[in-house]
Amino acid sequence: MTDYATLEKIDDVSVLSLDDGKVNVFSIEMLEAINNCLNDVPKDSGSLVIKGKEGIFSAGFDLKTFASGDMEKISKMSDLGMRFMYDIFTFPRPIVAALSGHTIAMGLFVACGCDYRIGLKGDFVTQANEVRNNMDIPTSIMQIAASRISKKHAYSVLLHADPYPFAKAVDAGIIDELVEESDFEARVMEKAIDLATLGHPHYEKTKNAYIADDVKIIKPLIVK
Repeated sequence: MTDYATLEKIDDVSVLSLDDGKVNVFSIEMLEAINNCLNDVPKDSGSLVIKGKEGIFSAGFDLKTFASGDMEKISKMSDLGMRFMYDIFTFPRPIVAALSGHTIAMGLFVACGCDYRIGLKGDFVTQANEVRNNMDIPTSIMQIAASRISKKHAYSVLLHADPYPFAKAVDAGIIDELVEESDFEARVMEKAIDLATLGHPHYEKTKNAYIADDVKIIKPLIVK
């Protein structure tokens, strides 16, 4: 049995750890656990870290739910996932993504929705593999990804569904920096502690101004 998502508070930093015991898919159970944790994260102070488990940040949505044909569950998982993406993209405090391993499909989009992405050096890839799996990318999360990914890599990442080793993902704008395993946890906390010092509501207002055009497109598709 797993808790799927757990929240730990370290001074002004909230650490949201994802672990479904397997490859961290965004199942209904995972997304509900994440939402419960986010309810307890301060919105007017501090910062948030979202981190995966050893070797994998996330493998994306739960494909078994899509394959089940259960439209009620499929709709619920999709709605929870889209809302989660919107919530982190518009979160009023800084979010650091600790990419502890492979970052696939929805995992990549979640990373793009965060404010700063730190990747673990190693033989890891990030990939928006939807098109190669005969799926399309919803406009809402496409907009979030496109706002982060370098234009010269956008077709390769989003339309061609090419896998990107972490080192190449830095050049593409998916990851901000790579860190050796021995320094990974310390660097994630160092960055989160620094961002936690940014004033409120000044950070929120500045972020809202910067993402305003994206939100105009995304919000009507998600907030019902």
